[in-house]
Amino acid sequence: MDPRTNPYTPNAGAAPPALVGRDDQLESFGLLIDRLQAGYTEQSMIVTGLRGVGKTVLLNRFHDRIESAGWVSIEIEASKHDDSAFRRELALHFRRALLEMAPRERWRSRMHRAAGVLRSFTVSIDQEGTLTAGLNAEAVQGRADSGIIDLDLTDLVVAIGEAAKDHGVGVVLLIDEIQFLTRVQLEALIRSLHKAVQRSLPISMVGAGLPQIAELAGEAKSYAERLFKFPEIGSLSDVDGAKALRDPAATHDVSIDDDAVDVALEFTEGYPYFLQELGYAVWSIASENSIVRADVEMARRVVEEKLDSSFFRVRLDRATPLEVAYLRAMAELGRDPQLAGDVAVLLNRTSQQCGPTRSTLVEKGLLYTPQHGFAAFTVPQFDRFMMRAVPELDPPPIRSRTGSRPADG
Repeated sequence: MDPRTNPYTPNAGAAPPALVGRDDQLESFGLLIDRLQAGYTEQSMIVTGLRGVGKTVLLNRFHDRIESAGWVSIEIEASKHDDSAFRRELALHFRRALLEMAPRERWRSRMHRAAGVLRSFTVSIDQEGTLTAGLNAEAVQGRADSGIIDLDLTDLVVAIGEAAKDHGVGVVLLIDEIQFLTRVQLEALIRSLHKAVQRSLPISMVGAGLPQIAELAGEAKSYAERLFKFPEIGSLSDVDGAKALRDPAATHDVSIDDDAVDVALEFTEGYPYFLQELGYAVWSIASENSIVRADVEMARRVVEEKLDSSFFRVRLDRATPLEVAYLRAMAELGRDPQLAGDVAVLLNRTSQQCGPTRSTLVEKGLLYTPQHGFAAFTVPQFDRFMMRAVPELDPPPIRSRTGSRPADG
């Protein structure tokens, strides 16, 4: 079929032609906006899930909902910044938010004050005032100028929230990859949101990240579980998975028979990104307006090769030889969360010796820790890929501190 009319979208964060199985999260976010608009408080949310399940897609839909309400959205893709870089990025976003809330000539006193607090927030990293250029604001002494990120961000968020309330609008931070924030940065965001909730201000934060973020948020602030809902999204049900495949095709008068859908769901296990890849591949293979089992079987091989060379490989290429061995040992044990001690046994090491490797893999976003002592892959079907990419489990030898001979034990 014509590739120019291919309706499937296997791109990072791209909206699928049929967003299915996410009604609960969309409804929860709509409730958050509606209640904040009405002057009430409402638990915010941090959406968790593995790679490729559609967390970024949801954030983009949330953005659309914010815009339709006439509010301001601040979209951030978190990365491993130090506190100064984190402060700088927030300052740039909040500057834009102030200007979007109202033209400067229509600012009221609270807006001018928020601009002054923003200037205070940036003084330690921007003596010349370039981050607040155009706001014509003098720093508000004693607000957001302590140099302590959680205290300063709380002052700033409250000031922005008060200005938004005064102008009849609201602000929502949408933070993707939130697990990459440091504990101090995450704590600062949670603390500032907590204060905004206490003041019933129309400013909130919604995050998306890997499954460990719920635990990290709880560790950062004990009241995080009362501030947030932590909906976990994963693979689609068979009904929703079939709909994700069939609905886009139906818009072009193309049908997909039951056997083809069964093979597709078995291969993709209902993971949204894999479904888009498979749909995209089978569209180019099928020659008629009906997609059959043979088409999907052929597309399956194409998709597996593509995923191996890109989606999976780009993650494995970031790993050291010892980290590769650790991932391969986990794959040997299966797709489920694996006990650290069991992985260590396959590597001829102790759990303590493997601890730094496991921690680094978590930091790199290749693993997460669903419970104490266990680790799991953050990427669906990564165990299958590891078995294909590294056919033999061959643990590197344990070296002494000089690296010249095996260490005892």
